[in-house]
Amino acid sequence: MIIKLLVDGGEMKPGPIVGQKLGPVGVNIGQVISDVNKATAEFKGTKVPITLDVDTKTKKFKIEVSSPPTSELLKKELGLESGSGDHKKNKVGNISIETIIKVAKTKYSNMLAKEFKSAVKSIVGSCVSLGILVESKGKELIQDIDNRVYDSEINAQKTETSSEKKSALKAHFEKVLKTQEEMKKAEEAAKAAEEAAKLAAAAATPGAAATAANAAAATGTKAGEVAAPGAAATAGKTTVAAAGKAPAGKEAKKK
Repeated sequence: MIIKLLVDGGEMKPGPIVGQKLGPVGVNIGQVISDVNKATAEFKGTKVPITLDVDTKTKKFKIEVSSPPTSELLKKELGLESGSGDHKKNKVGNISIETIIKVAKTKYSNMLAKEFKSAVKSIVGSCVSLGILVESKGKELIQDIDNRVYDSEINAQKTETSSEKKSALKAHFEKVLKTQEEMKKAEEAAKAAEEAAKLAAAAATPGAAATAANAAAATGTKAGEVAAPGAAATAGKTTVAAAGKAPAGKEAKKK
């Protein structure tokens, strides 16, 4: 029986999901956890896919460890818990081409890429999606790879980043973070100004209604009558006219 799990490398623990998947087959869960932690120790701090091939009769099992997802490997290299929510606006890290090569070497055997350079480009693409800069650049770095700018590092499969480069990448990213913070504050200020404008517009409407109500109160007119002053005036004229005609009718009868 094949059972697939995604575990914390070197730190698998018993839990509802583990119990739900392993309980029914009757294996020794404690032994499975111990063996899995030994098999995934090198990936500590990273989510790792594993496959358990369990013999349901003998309860014996075999463990197959797959390489962690590319995103997990990249986050581990930068000490990130998550990627960017908006990779176009917010960057979360700046990584070297050597680190990209390191991740590509880990994933290469499980990738569809036929050439190692293609695997490197694929890892760079994952960085773009996560909001991670590579050599202080975005997706344009893929063009640099195509233009053979990093052929020496890729061909040698160099995985060690010099301390000087690390410092330079860090300094550049600090500038990026500062710019992002300034943009965020500007957006918040613009949003606050927009909200204030909406409140001002909303306040203007009740003010106009209040003015009309005050005018109606001053003349003793009901709100409904203010809306049709012409009708009220017409009604007034009709009443006066009727009052003027009544006496004339009485005089005619006397005569």
